Amino acid sequence: INCRPAKVPACEKRVHHIGDLALWQRSRAYHDLIGYINGTSSAIQGIKTTDEMYESDMLRKLLALFDALEQLVAQHPPLEQPQRFGNKAYRDWACSMREQLPTLLAEALPAAKHKHLNELLQYLMEAFGNATRIDYGTGHELSFLFFLCALFKAEILTEQDIVSAALRLFNRYLEFARQLQCNYNMEPAGSQGVWSLDDFQFVPFIWGSAQLAVKSPFDPAKFVDEQIINDFSKHYMFISCIDYICKVKTGHFGEHSNQLWSITAVPSWIKINAGLVKMYQKEILSKFPVIQHVYFGDLMSFESVAAGTALSNARLGHVAPPPSKRICIGAPPAQLAANLVPPAPLVAPPPPVDLNVGDSSSESSDNSVVLRPSSPQASPAGCGDKTSSL
Repeated sequence: INCRPAKVPACEKRVHHIGDLALWQRSRAYHDLIGYINGTSSAIQGIKTTDEMYESDMLRKLLALFDALEQLVAQHPPLEQPQRFGNKAYRDWACSMREQLPTLLAEALPAAKHKHLNELLQYLMEAFGNATRIDYGTGHELSFLFFLCALFKAEILTEQDIVSAALRLFNRYLEFARQLQCNYNMEPAGSQGVWSLDDFQFVPFIWGSAQLAVKSPFDPAKFVDEQIINDFSKHYMFISCIDYICKVKTGHFGEHSNQLWSITAVPSWIKINAGLVKMYQKEILSKFPVIQHVYFGDLMSFESVAAGTALSNARLGHVAPPPSKRICIGAPPAQLAANLVPPAPLVAPPPPVDLNVGDSSSESSDNSVVLRPSSPQASPAGCGDKTSSL
């Protein structure tokens, strides 16, 4: 098939050697990304995925992109083939996606924002997997995070879209990514197997734990209980991920998902969120095999921030107002730390033991997510049998 990807000269890869990772971690894109993830966590705590929320016309147009992409999946059904991983029909879908997405995205964006089209298009096209290897992983998820963050920096999405961008648009992307994985039997890209948090995703666990930081209807120790999964998988991204894992994997949860199983020992969702952010920075954003494939442009810039610029942290445990849209519209480096997270409301402080739980740079959060070996008497049953083996 003669598939010609769209030309996107505005973006380029900048991490070519392991030594370039230090430049990446000092880049404006890195700081904006962490600020966007943590600012969103602060905004969505206590909000269910199914709750009513504001949806702008722009956000609805972006949601409609996935309806068009789903139609392309229907036009390219999986082929009958003996391979365990990677149905070759995915390459046909990817070819059609790259041919049609430029027009679809251009029609969705306001004409005044077409100057950002090439950069946004690059991030979005890279978010659905690799057509050569027919795989999908956290690097592709990262590209979609770049797409979301860039939408805010370009002021295509605004302050009012912070919550719905995560709980509507990102969740729609997550559902579509799962459809691709199942339909084309895509291989996990760079998975560490039982020792990875998940074969395909990471950020929905961060944002899903933030949803549960306030008004959580259950404790962390119960998130693998069958009844909890049945009752709450549609309401919280974290439980939706657990539900998906239980559907695609067999055996005891502690054996096939040991890292997630270990989280059941953490006493609060706030500590879980802080530990997951720390883990994301260490296990995904600091890994050369992932970052070498990342594209940078004007909105997600590889330019270094001013020396001493601090990363923003999520403030969890109270319902805060949504972060200012200035989070992602290129504030001067000196203002980044102040703008990435909304000011804390005047409420009583948490107990001393929890003063740093929302700080992803604190030492306490380094140990928030710890390995916990599965029970030697673990049954071969699935998620619902977790409590019987404790």
